[in-house]
Amino acid sequence: MKRKNVIIDKTVILGKGVEIQENVEILGTCKIGDYTIIKSGCRLKDTNLGNNCILDGAIIEKSEIGNNCSIGPFTHIRPNSILQDNIKVGSFVEIKNSKIGKGTKVPHLSYVGDAEIGENCNIGCGVVFANYNGKIKQRSTIGNNVFIGCNVNIVAPVNIADDTYICAGTTVTDDTEQGNFVIGRVHQQNKPKRKNDENEDE
Repeated sequence: MKRKNVIIDKTVILGKGVEIQENVEILGTCKIGDYTIIKSGCRLKDTNLGNNCILDGAIIEKSEIGNNCSIGPFTHIRPNSILQDNIKVGSFVEIKNSKIGKGTKVPHLSYVGDAEIGENCNIGCGVVFANYNGKIKQRSTIGNNVFIGCNVNIVAPVNIADDTYICAGTTVTDDTEQGNFVIGRVHQQNKPKRKNDENEDE
């Protein structure tokens, strides 16, 4: 089947059974593994992909992707990122200068910058790695089997030990020990409903 608007540089190496859909650019010194599927809207540059990966609307630059990874849609993987095998990176995720271990999931709406994440971790929706303090960029390290809930801020530099559980809405500024349960929220306060004040401006 002839595909429209596909650009593949002569320097690209394609494996067996690779499927490339419409509106795809594969540029520079890319190597695509066997039976990988590259769906519409992808742009790859100087990147190596493993076998049996599925990419959907992903932009990947100067990075290494392992086997059996699922990436996209609307995912941006910036230079110097390494994703090992069996990783899921979902919608509206940006990864930069980071290493992610086998079996880890970053499903959606997260920023991972200057970090090393271990194996079999769950990075919840809206997690942000705060890597820049206005002067320098710093790294964070996440161990294996770590659960990070939704809307968590990881403020670098910080080291999260194996098997740590971080509750949704927590801002992490201190290192943890193995198996810690981490929660950092202001207690909810439910106040009586205010009645409309006729003297207040609308």
